[in-house]
Amino acid sequence: MAFNITAIKTASNGVWQGDNPLDFAFPLLIVQTVLILVVSRFLAFLLKPLRQPKVIAEIIGGILLGPSAFGRNKEYMHRIFPKWSSPILESVASIGLLFFLFLVGLELDLNSIRRSGKRAFGIALAGISLPFICGIGVAFVLRKNIDGLDQVGFPQFLVFMGVALSITAFPVLARILAELKLLTTQVGETAMAAAAFNDVAAWILLALAVALAGDGSESGGQKKSPLIAVWVLLSGLAFVGFMMLVIRPAMKWVARRCSGEQGVVDEAYICLTLAGVMLSGFMTDLIGIHSIFGAFVFGLTIPKGGEFAERLMERIEDFVSGLLLPLYFASSGLKTNVATIHGARAWGMLSLVITTACAGKIIGTFAVAMMFMIPFKESITLGVLMNTKGLVELIVLNIGKEKKVLNDETFAILVLMALFTTFITTPTVMAIYKPARGGTPRTHRKLRDLSSATNVDSSKDELRILACAHGPGNVSSLISLVEATRSTKKQLKLFIMHLVELTERSSSIIMVQRARKNGFPFFNRFRRGEWHDRVAGAFQAYSQLGRVSVRPTTAISPLSTMHEDICHVAEDKRVTMIILPFHKQWRGEGGDESMENVGYGWRGVNQRVIKHAPCSVGVLVDRGFGNGPQTPGPTATVAQRICILFFGGPDDREALELGGMMAEHPAVKVTVVRFVEKDGLELDGVTLRPSPNKCSENNYSFSTATMNREKEKELDETAVAEFKSKWDGVADYTEKKTSNIVEGVLTIGQSSDYDLVVVGKGRFPSNMVAELADRQAEHAELGPIGDILTSSGQGVVSSVLVVQQHDMIHADEAPVAKIMHTNYEKFRADIDNQSSGTGEISKAV
Repeated sequence: MAFNITAIKTASNGVWQGDNPLDFAFPLLIVQTVLILVVSRFLAFLLKPLRQPKVIAEIIGGILLGPSAFGRNKEYMHRIFPKWSSPILESVASIGLLFFLFLVGLELDLNSIRRSGKRAFGIALAGISLPFICGIGVAFVLRKNIDGLDQVGFPQFLVFMGVALSITAFPVLARILAELKLLTTQVGETAMAAAAFNDVAAWILLALAVALAGDGSESGGQKKSPLIAVWVLLSGLAFVGFMMLVIRPAMKWVARRCSGEQGVVDEAYICLTLAGVMLSGFMTDLIGIHSIFGAFVFGLTIPKGGEFAERLMERIEDFVSGLLLPLYFASSGLKTNVATIHGARAWGMLSLVITTACAGKIIGTFAVAMMFMIPFKESITLGVLMNTKGLVELIVLNIGKEKKVLNDETFAILVLMALFTTFITTPTVMAIYKPARGGTPRTHRKLRDLSSATNVDSSKDELRILACAHGPGNVSSLISLVEATRSTKKQLKLFIMHLVELTERSSSIIMVQRARKNGFPFFNRFRRGEWHDRVAGAFQAYSQLGRVSVRPTTAISPLSTMHEDICHVAEDKRVTMIILPFHKQWRGEGGDESMENVGYGWRGVNQRVIKHAPCSVGVLVDRGFGNGPQTPGPTATVAQRICILFFGGPDDREALELGGMMAEHPAVKVTVVRFVEKDGLELDGVTLRPSPNKCSENNYSFSTATMNREKEKELDETAVAEFKSKWDGVADYTEKKTSNIVEGVLTIGQSSDYDLVVVGKGRFPSNMVAELADRQAEHAELGPIGDILTSSGQGVVSSVLVVQQHDMIHADEAPVAKIMHTNYEKFRADIDNQSSGTGEISKAV
């Protein structure tokens, strides 16, 4: 049935007046948008473990919603995606596309292309020319084997096929490289420079393809003159020249006006720039080239790296990338009908296109990379990376379909080719290439080593700490904790790492390029624009204190691999201790107390760092530590009151060592509380044995190493004796006898007598701590004592620092079951039959 588009109304009168909202443009658009977002986000969630770019999920979502899957139900297609709604959906999607291409132009730095040299240019040239030639060859085969293609203009079809196979998706490649932490490696930088060359060439070829698309087509029974294509190209060149010679200097002036020295960015400039994006798109559409070309060129005219560019990204990237752009990808999927590819011949054509696209791109790039003396693995990796397709590919295909150069079957084949080539990029690169980290000599890995270092070892006079922060909220507590460890005898070197989750946002990619070097975070002196001004200002002020060197960096990674950055920097900078912020943070006191949770993903980061760290680790549970009237300085009179809880074991000895360092500070008052059992209870020991059926999330894990209990007791006594003799009269030492360890620990945490309580994680537990093995854990990674002080609803007011000593002996941990001493003998035979790594963990008697 014919449908009159002019009869469509924008809004309905509502169901109570008999209107079906799905028969009206705006309500239907809302339903379509929500459905597309839900499906694409769900698919993105499913594909996240495979580390696939979001564009894959959005294209697949469109294909599923279209005639290939759900659209086989005619009632569904008629109701949710009727034909009359397509122009409306595509118009809204095109607005998102317009602004996204503006962002791509904003990301692409022409100066970096000029600096990249012959190597990137040669790789890009090979990566375009060979696939382009292969595309022309495939075009001949497709014309002979797919019905209807012989009716299409021959030059137009050849150019579109060549462009479709030779494109590299610059934005998608940037996100894949950032995800794999290759963006700032030599391979990543070469790939990005070559992709930037490729991107510029692709836009020129696309302009040529669009100009030719009208040439030879019927219009009112007459053929258009071939000169039209020439006029379109000349007009396009004139447009680019005008933008670069006139608009670019104007935008530089605007950027200077909006710089930090001039105050806040004027809203009028932001609005005029956004209007400029639309106007540029209109001009190129007027010329006869697609409107996105104008938006892309306008993005190139904006100065890179300034506050104005950053503000533009902040204003539009979430709305465009999160809401509007998925509509464009989905609309491409809605046009894709996989059912048109039927029969062995059609699937053979699909295989041919995929094979030719991959072979042309990979072989061409690989051959030239080897000519430039790039190693074999890096050359293959470059070829695979340059084979990434995505946004620009879909734009070319959509324009080809719109101009009737590509029919439904060819369009479906090429969309599936783009999907496949992009899908295989990440797993293939992960399989064939892993950048060399470069070994660094292992030096002091725990605090205890500093005090036991030989006199000839000058590094004992230097304490290196890596403090991680989620944001400004962690600054005060970190400064207070680090300052408390600063002594007059040791030079303190503080490395500050701002942890930022990698997202799909353009600004996130730009941050990666600024903050990483050779694939990893690198440290710089303080500079303008480092994190937030108040964060940089706080640490900059702190660095002015005596004997403190502060160096900042930013780690931008997916949360699943964030620990690799932290551990690499700890190894590279030879730090003695990593300080991590807990994923929960408390504010206020009593009835006004509130808890902020930065997310479960950050808890996973802490857990992985604790497991893989090359040095000792401290997890800081902040309940307002350092939020007092002043930060403790060398002349402060208000002391920070710090309590060290000692039960025994390697972790507790490390906590005691830290307490000794804190005791040196004139503004810190340290109290050591050693828990001992009441007389007569020493023999009521327990034995812990592995319990593989228990979940490590809700049960404490202890070291599986076999250790000499008597030797451990001797080490505990020696450590306590050294502390008492060294800090007698400076730090307080008390022994606390209790039969209820939970009550005893909570009494200290609830007392308000201490600003910070320091405890060991207790991986090789003392007799008293082993009693808690079967206790249900809320935060198992903190160990039994740390978990008691951190659990919600206990009324604890002190901040808590949980310390884990670095020791490879304790690297393997497992959840355990507690066997009381009275039942010990009946299990002895079973335990004797097991290896030391999987049998008895510890016997505390």
